[in-house]
Amino acid sequence: MTAELVRGQNHPLPAARLDVRVSAPAPVVAGATLADAEGRLPGIEWVAHPGAPALPGLEVSRQAAAEHRLAFDLDALPESVHRVGVLLALPTGTGGPARFGGLAAPVATVTGPDGTAVARYTISGLDTESALIALEFYRRQGAWKVRAVGQGYAGGLAALLADQNLPGAERLAAEINETALPGPARPFTAPPPPPRLPEEDHTRRMATPPAAQEAQGSPPSYEDPRLADGLSAPRQAPGTLPPSGDPPGEPRPGPRQEEAAGPTGSVSRPASGGPVGHVHPGRRSAAPPAHAPTAPPDASGPPTGPFAGDATGWSPEERLHNQVWGMFEDLARSAAAYRGAVDFADSRLDRELDQVLADPRLRLGGQGDAAREAARARHTLLVTRAREAFDRDLAQLVAESEVVEPALPTAFARWDNPVWHEYRVPTRSPMAVRLGDLRLPESGELRIPLLVPLPLERGLWIDSGHSGSPDPRADPEGLRRLAMETAVAHAGRLLAVHPPDAFAVEVIDPAGSAAGPLAPLVRSGLLAAPPAVGADGVTATLTRLTRRIDLLQMAARGGAPDALPPDLDTAGRLLIVHDFPYGFDDRAVTRLRHLADEGPSVGVQLMLVADREDAAGFGSLLDPLWRSLLRLTPVPDDHLADPWVGHAWTYEPPRVPRGGGLFAQVLGRIAEARGPRSH
Repeated sequence: MTAELVRGQNHPLPAARLDVRVSAPAPVVAGATLADAEGRLPGIEWVAHPGAPALPGLEVSRQAAAEHRLAFDLDALPESVHRVGVLLALPTGTGGPARFGGLAAPVATVTGPDGTAVARYTISGLDTESALIALEFYRRQGAWKVRAVGQGYAGGLAALLADQNLPGAERLAAEINETALPGPARPFTAPPPPPRLPEEDHTRRMATPPAAQEAQGSPPSYEDPRLADGLSAPRQAPGTLPPSGDPPGEPRPGPRQEEAAGPTGSVSRPASGGPVGHVHPGRRSAAPPAHAPTAPPDASGPPTGPFAGDATGWSPEERLHNQVWGMFEDLARSAAAYRGAVDFADSRLDRELDQVLADPRLRLGGQGDAAREAARARHTLLVTRAREAFDRDLAQLVAESEVVEPALPTAFARWDNPVWHEYRVPTRSPMAVRLGDLRLPESGELRIPLLVPLPLERGLWIDSGHSGSPDPRADPEGLRRLAMETAVAHAGRLLAVHPPDAFAVEVIDPAGSAAGPLAPLVRSGLLAAPPAVGADGVTATLTRLTRRIDLLQMAARGGAPDALPPDLDTAGRLLIVHDFPYGFDDRAVTRLRHLADEGPSVGVQLMLVADREDAAGFGSLLDPLWRSLLRLTPVPDDHLADPWVGHAWTYEPPRVPRGGGLFAQVLGRIAEARGPRSH
């Protein structure tokens, strides 16, 4: 179980190798200090920061970002180091927020080498502070512990470093701020497989929003390639609206919208105008380490167009992952600029027409008609220019998508990608998995892959209820069957992207009504047990899985994995629950909630196939369950919102090609790799 820390509280660490993952509502600079037993910093070489990201035993991010992962190996630190401080600071000179008090509370989470959360600290109670010490690792009687500090400094990073008696604190603070903001880069929230390495931030320069330009007395220029959006949207809980004060032209997500949580990224644009440039320093602002695989040099010079892997990362998979998320943000921000321009043009037209009506001199004769025609012409010009700029950006992203899609690995590829016909069972789990596609009304045929980090940090809810979709299959019975088919497709993909013995699927089907959709999994023999039916089957399966979760958690907390029962399979588990809440009593619902809350920390995931209206009889008891799950739909539906500007994105579920036996062929290869075994 993850420890929720409060200021001043400490917590033991289960291992010396760990990560600190930082989530903030705006880009922050992350660093670390190494201090002696008295808390002194002998010199600037004891500070890890974007300009010097690696020290013995730790690595930090190279740029400011809203998401960070800092890697630590406390046993590799010098013997003289007794305290390690984790620092956060708001960058200066960027036009961004100047104090933490005006933002949502940042969160620092300590995770183990396998990504399991150990402790979490929500740094609340901040006001004028622009820099802070979030956490401190300290050595006590030969063992390391973590303490929630939360000490802020209104004087910024310079004041923080000076408070630790560091010589040259102001000079170092200025250097850190300068090196943290060289250009756009792309962070991501999913930790890749060990060794753990720092990620990069991807922010872009923002132009003055249209309304602000108008207030300054100058008309907005929609040919400016920089986006009008200057705020970084904070991460939101499912079903909530973004805070007030949104930039003009950025619609807030509706009550059923949910953030497509994940990494952030962007494409920088030339300050002199023109379309999006995809060959620029921002995509490779930090070179991979010498041991990382790199592409062979091209004697003909740099590429002249978009190419697959045009992003930072330590492996081809990670570079493609970050590139996809960068395309996601690019489209979100380009659409925000276009929508903001159109909204401004509409509001200006309304205002000018009102002025014509209010002027007695223009009410009669041809002067009024001429003024109205001139206002409409200006409106048309602004909208046309905005659309031209958006179309240029869209064309660049379409061209990039056309080279990226064929290059995606199996875990990121659509089912119709030829890579599935050459499928081979993997030897390690990927960093993310594709669970569908996202699109905007303005994006035409462009689809952005929805890549969800692995291991899954939350369960999935396949909504079989009425969604208002125009899809002809959206009748109640058709939706229920389609929802289960979608769940089976997701389960098959999850089985396919994991090593053969690293992941298993179980099913609860109380009424036995999912036999048809489940047939591919049953015939392949990949289910860990026959589908559980009836109330007794529901109780037995949930009892066994909750016991499994409790045993794994106790072993992790006690640092005694060898004490687990020998018959306990520690592979990851996915439990598909069909037609919930049929067959569930109050006790079974309680166990299901426990599985949804605690299961992800030990590799037990939930996939709920249900219509929320069917569970209305439980009242508000199930509200936390629905909120904890990522809602997906079996038909296209615009319920997801991006984490940058909050657009409503239409989610399109994956579709396994009909005929040809591709899905059965993939499942058969997995079964063959597993070999005969008892369930």
